[in-house]
Amino acid sequence: MVENTYRKKLSDYVKKNLKKGYPVETLRVALINQGYIRNSIDDAIRIALNELAKEAPVVKDKPQIEHEVIVEEPIVEEKKSFWKKIVDLFR
Repeated sequence: MVENTYRKKLSDYVKKNLKKGYPVETLRVALINQGYIRNSIDDAIRIALNELAKEAPVVKDKPQIEHEVIVEEPIVEEKKSFWKKIVDLFR
């Protein structure tokens, strides 16, 4: 019973700080430096992550991805043959 409240308090602490934006590894190191047992820390992190995952909203709608293909046509100048150039010179 004491063990469950201990882990619950520890997991609540982890969950609160994860919501604040602290990385999991930073919290793990801080708790180790405060003298907590690694197994208890790992269990508390696992419990906190599971609780946060349950609280996360479920996305039901898939996002619509819209795209438009723009094809640029190259500008091609009409090339005149040698004979057309000669004929145009005399016009």
